[in-house]
Amino acid sequence: MRIKVLLPTEVLIDQEVNKITAEAENGFYTLLPRHIDFVAPLVAGLLSFVTSEGQEEFLAVDEGILVKRGEEVLVSTRNAVHGPDLGKLRQVVVERFQEIDEHERQVRSATAKLEADLVQRFIELRER
Repeated sequence: MRIKVLLPTEVLIDQEVNKITAEAENGFYTLLPRHIDFVAPLVAGLLSFVTSEGQEEFLAVDEGILVKRGEEVLVSTRNAVHGPDLGKLRQVVVERFQEIDEHERQVRSATAKLEADLVQRFIELRER
């Protein structure tokens, strides 16, 4: 079975696997190579898979969608972080969220400045 994890800007993972475990709205499930085809909405959480070499790997994923068709499993999500073990994955996720929070703060600040400038210009136009 082959898993592909698709982000808006890249293909994060594209490799052969023996087993995939993911979490949907109604709980966790496991996919094996001969599992029936289906589609499931993913919740933010963990997705794990066992590589063809028998190594278990982990992904922290945002909400997304999982589609299994034949031997191919496609996971589409806005954000995902790949980690070799849960300890390192946790640290990477914390750092990533801090980066996102800082970026969102900068965007909110820039938007507030633009709004204030727009209001000031309307006031100046009204006074003329």
